[in-house]
Amino acid sequence: MTGLYSKYIRLVYLFGDLAAIAISVLAMVVLDQSVNRFTEPFYLFLCSLAAWFVCTSLLSTYKIYRVARRLKVVLAALKAVLLYILLMEAGLNITGFDDYSRKALLYHYAGLTLLVISWRVAVTTALRIYRTKGYNLRKVVIAGHNELAIELKHFLEGHPEYGYKFLGFFSNKESTGENVIGRVSDIKHFVATNEVDEIYCCPYELDKREVAQLLDFADDNLIRIKFLPEFNGQNHQRLKIDFYDILPVMMVRAIPLDDVMNKFIKRAFDIVFSLLIIVFILSWLLPIIAIAIKIDSRGPIFFKQTRSGIDNKSFQCYKLRSMYINKDAHKLLAQRGDARITRVGAFIRKTSIDELPQFFNVLLGHMSIVGPRPHMLKLGEEYAQVAEKYMVRHFIKPGITGLSQVRGYRGDTTHSYQIRGRVKLDIFYLENWSFWLDLKIIFYTVYNVIRGDKAAF
Repeated sequence: MTGLYSKYIRLVYLFGDLAAIAISVLAMVVLDQSVNRFTEPFYLFLCSLAAWFVCTSLLSTYKIYRVARRLKVVLAALKAVLLYILLMEAGLNITGFDDYSRKALLYHYAGLTLLVISWRVAVTTALRIYRTKGYNLRKVVIAGHNELAIELKHFLEGHPEYGYKFLGFFSNKESTGENVIGRVSDIKHFVATNEVDEIYCCPYELDKREVAQLLDFADDNLIRIKFLPEFNGQNHQRLKIDFYDILPVMMVRAIPLDDVMNKFIKRAFDIVFSLLIIVFILSWLLPIIAIAIKIDSRGPIFFKQTRSGIDNKSFQCYKLRSMYINKDAHKLLAQRGDARITRVGAFIRKTSIDELPQFFNVLLGHMSIVGPRPHMLKLGEEYAQVAEKYMVRHFIKPGITGLSQVRGYRGDTTHSYQIRGRVKLDIFYLENWSFWLDLKIIFYTVYNVIRGDKAAF
């Protein structure tokens, strides 16, 4: 996915805005001698950060798309600044805080407005120049060949600053036109060999079977697929609409964690939560469990296993060893009454203590606190044959716990319906992620451990 880095522009805007607030406060101190240089700027800075966070959250200021016009970016920032000024003025009037002169506040407001807008114009311009030179490109193909598809092709080629590289059409029509490089059935091979990032689909040009195959292929290979707005019943998934100038396109499977701000929040929480667990729990619990494991059976304390992570990339997952050393440890999933499980192993599995070393995986960035559970590579291949859309769960990081685990799909997956149920909940989680959903899952995970989970063994 060579072209999916433009979302980080929101983080660049955020840090620029924070710097703009700090600089405008300092400028106020320098320009207005009546301001106390030691205390008042600090309090104003903290209040400004809080007010700015509220304003940008309410207005979704950082929700900016790759094809957004500079004017739209500037107007979004200007709305946030105006709301910020109103909020600050209201706060000062309500609290009766009058230590800042009107002159000082005007310096702050004017400086913040100028810096925020200038920063957005500079970043947007620099990014457009960068893409025009051939960097940060997304390779795209179009399935279908009609007027709307041709219009999209002209738009992409006419705006190199948006960073799209059009490779060609795929059409089943007998009278093919310019840039048609194959039939719809040829898309899979072409996409795989040319590292295509996005497929645009004209649904009326394809039959239902071809559309379904494209959806499955895109999901299985982590390719973004978007539909031009020709509705023909493809409403079984949530669709997200983007606007390229005045041209609407639909994107299948909008994932909240594709947003860099959501990803930043989740990663920050993962790091803080993991450090708290490691420092205050694992620091004294691990030595005790390690001694018990050593006394109970011969072998290492920790168990390492290769599992599938984000984008289906493998990583080494850490656990406390709960079984006797055996040759099937990396092949067979544990079953209820499994003779391979040791006495100490039965206890740490029942209480989920064996999963605690995975907090180190979280710190290393391999996993998250909450997400789809990572599977052994061999099991992943088997599950993919049973459950539709299995590969979709790899769009996000795997987790120590997940929605499927707290909703009754933990442990045994002997039956096909259990595998399919787990995958459906995993996909629901990645499509409906929120920070509050993560907190809810963590709460139920702890609750199930304390109450005793019947699915644990």
